[in-house]
Amino acid sequence: MQTAEKKRERIPLKQYLFPGKITIPADSSEKSLYKDIIVIAWPALVELILTQLTSMADLMMVGNLGPWAITSVGLSTQPKFLLMTMFMSLNVGVTALVARLKGEGKPDVANDVFRQAMVLNIVLGVIMCTLGWLFAEPLVLFMGAQEAATLKGGADYLRYQMVGFIPLALTTTMTAAMRGAGHSKAAMYYNTSTNVVNIILNYLLIEGRFGFPRLEVVGASLATSLGQCVGFTVALIFSLKGKYYVKLNYRGYRFNFEIIKRIARVGAPAMLEQCFMRAGMIMFAKTVANLGTVEFATHQVCMNIQALSFMTGTAFSTSATSLVGQSLGRKRPELAECYASRSRRIGLITAVLLMILFIACPRPIVAAYNDDPQIVETGARILMMLAFMQPFQSSQLITAGALRGAGDTRFPAIVSFLTVFLLRPGIAMWLVSTPLGLYGAWIAMIGDQLVRTGLIFLRYNSGKWKLMKV
Repeated sequence: MQTAEKKRERIPLKQYLFPGKITIPADSSEKSLYKDIIVIAWPALVELILTQLTSMADLMMVGNLGPWAITSVGLSTQPKFLLMTMFMSLNVGVTALVARLKGEGKPDVANDVFRQAMVLNIVLGVIMCTLGWLFAEPLVLFMGAQEAATLKGGADYLRYQMVGFIPLALTTTMTAAMRGAGHSKAAMYYNTSTNVVNIILNYLLIEGRFGFPRLEVVGASLATSLGQCVGFTVALIFSLKGKYYVKLNYRGYRFNFEIIKRIARVGAPAMLEQCFMRAGMIMFAKTVANLGTVEFATHQVCMNIQALSFMTGTAFSTSATSLVGQSLGRKRPELAECYASRSRRIGLITAVLLMILFIACPRPIVAAYNDDPQIVETGARILMMLAFMQPFQSSQLITAGALRGAGDTRFPAIVSFLTVFLLRPGIAMWLVSTPLGLYGAWIAMIGDQLVRTGLIFLRYNSGKWKLMKV
């Protein structure tokens, strides 16, 4: 009898792969679902696009110094992200918990989570900042710096990134908490102030204008760090006012191990995911760096453009994370599913628009960074390959965001291990050594994205995320 009951509960393969149409709950409508998604997504999208445009402008200004400068910045990127792994992972737990607690109607507990995360990130920020400053040169050398100019430039860039590292850590925690509560507008305001300061100081410090010293890559790094300090100051003002559900006050900053355990339950798998991703990206970047300075500069330009395409998926992923978490907190899994599917649908439309843009004018986009004929020609071809990846990339990011909103962070960690850590660098090492060269690395990246998309969709369609406890 028990065996027969278990058989009846088993999900058929067809339903597992294609769960069918989702019925909208009676107290909601198509219009209200899209409205809720866009209210969260549009400020996040504006903020993320402005941030990435600033990063692109940063690299374009540095690119005027020559391919060595682009390579210097590129070689320092993955070590910086590696140092950010701990607090980025912690912030995944913060977003998921705040969203769930808001859905459950527990603002006091949500604020306790926020304060504990801030304390943890101060500690982690100090440790990582110290390591980044002391070991900047060995880290860039490990990344594959082949010339004295790129080694010195990369080490200097990474070292001065540490000036704004602790403010960056704390600002991302404030952003994570506000996004979990469904308020992404504040982050748009203070990150815009960061970007404006960054661009102005880039103009003044990279080439030394209006009496400012010519600092080249150091100037670009300092501009970013000082911009992050300004952004943190503005974010702190928003957090102290408490208009966005979560609020900082002057009490409750001792370690609360019960809350830390709850954050770690969601954040620990996310940390493993970030570690696998960073390790895989480092192996991938090192493989490309072996091709030479111009090839790596081309790769870095294309990676920078790809990061812009990530922004649309990430913005709607923010909506999915927040709204799925809040819906599950209210014990409304069917509503969570509706939000996830609609978020993915809007993200897909923006991904198709980006795909058309990359196909229509790849050369002018690449040439904006550097007009070296080899960089422009190779980069344009890679951008055409990147166009094909857009719909899959967007859907994967948004669906993974829905899983994280539910607290399902373990499965994405396993997927990152299989794809970013094993599949991408493995295929890249093989294909880069063939006549394909740099194109082989991007074929590996496309393969990684396709497999990752398939696995994330399988997990989502299983429905196990609806039963997660945080």
